[in-house]
Amino acid sequence: MAYSILIAEDDPSISELIKMTLGASGYVCKVSSDGNTALNDLEEKEYHLALLDIMLPGVDGFTLLESFKKKNIPVIFVTAKTSVMDKVQGLRLGAEDYITKPFDLLELLARVEVALRRSHQIVLETLTVGDVTVDYHSRKVYKNKQLVTLTPKEYELLEFLLHNPNIAFSRESLLNQVWGYDFYGSTRTIDTHILNLRTKLGLSDHIHTVHKIGYRMEL
Repeated sequence: MAYSILIAEDDPSISELIKMTLGASGYVCKVSSDGNTALNDLEEKEYHLALLDIMLPGVDGFTLLESFKKKNIPVIFVTAKTSVMDKVQGLRLGAEDYITKPFDLLELLARVEVALRRSHQIVLETLTVGDVTVDYHSRKVYKNKQLVTLTPKEYELLEFLLHNPNIAFSRESLLNQVWGYDFYGSTRTIDTHILNLRTKLGLSDHIHTVHKIGYRMEL
């Protein structure tokens, strides 16, 4: 099934870049250049996900969010509003995610995949990498069929990387995805948890350090 995504963005260069990137991955995209057009497009077709700018002409993204929520359509804000308070407001209003400009296209694609997986329950029961098996239903991890105890955040970090293989994520992005936007700790937290996963599960050949960026899970 091809998922349909509405992109509400008034900068044509950005909207076309997003549309081309998502289209190349098999998504069907519609671009709305202002808030009023987005509302009209919402009434004319069913969408599985929306990417909304906040500072849109006509109706702003925060206001638009309520209309999408009424139709149970998950929303990712893609915006130049970078303050913590804006992020907190967007997430508290019910957005699935919040991405600030400028953004990496591969990371945007990963965020889209995660949002669709959450909303449409696209979840594998198990996944095996090397001699490690992850049971998503029970949240248990086995190495050579022996149960390995992980902390909740170690497990969530591992699951996120497995769900988004071969994509390099910055430490800040991993903190936002796993710990949440209201986490104020150091990015060294990511380094510590990655080290623990490599040590406990022997995944050094699969969890790669990406110079000056962060980490990538290779399957």
